[in-house]
Amino acid sequence: MPLTKLRQAVFRANSMLVENGLVVLTWGNASGIDRERGLVVIKPSGVSYQDMRPEDLVVVDLDGNVVKGNLRPSSDTPTHLELYQSWPDIGGVVHSHSRYATAFSQATEPVPCYGTTHADFCPGDIPCIPALTREEVDRDYEGATGRSIVRYYAEHGLKPNEYPGAVLSHHGPFTWGKNPVDAADNGLILESVAEMAIWTRLINPSVQPIPGYILEKHYYRKHGPGAYYGQKK
Repeated sequence: MPLTKLRQAVFRANSMLVENGLVVLTWGNASGIDRERGLVVIKPSGVSYQDMRPEDLVVVDLDGNVVKGNLRPSSDTPTHLELYQSWPDIGGVVHSHSRYATAFSQATEPVPCYGTTHADFCPGDIPCIPALTREEVDRDYEGATGRSIVRYYAEHGLKPNEYPGAVLSHHGPFTWGKNPVDAADNGLILESVAEMAIWTRLINPSVQPIPGYILEKHYYRKHGPGAYYGQKK
């Protein structure tokens, strides 16, 4: 994707966070990557979404060096870079402090799969990444945040394309996708199923997870080689 189009896509993804009520003030960021050039476009740190223009977005290389832009990149840039470097198939990353997903982060619990809406999104609970150690926070907080996500997925055999988002203990949600807009869509889906899970648990505190055979049916009818949801491309 040409850098100009990538900048437009990242600006659109950031705008979607506001439009979908996923961010308050400046609490969030979206990025996208040009794999051929090894460049990442990301929201500038602490800049109001209302005041932000496409040309304000910052371009960095995979080492975090600013290549283009007069503003400082998001403080979460090292987290985004860790995900891009570890998972070559993703093209966009989003971070927010959306209310319901963040509630699970603060409760240090995964988002449970209670129904088919969630099952259409991913084939199980949305993982909660354990809290960082004091040493990790002191040494390289944002970079360690990204590495903790990657490490958890590797240790638990989770595929980032099947579980395109996670909640981080005491922090908030990160989502990713094939491009910046897809990552923003996944942020909205994660927030929506988190809200449904909270209300479900309030209505029935003894609720049980969706039966596995229903979960699998819904996930695989929409994803994978045998999928038949939607139209043929």
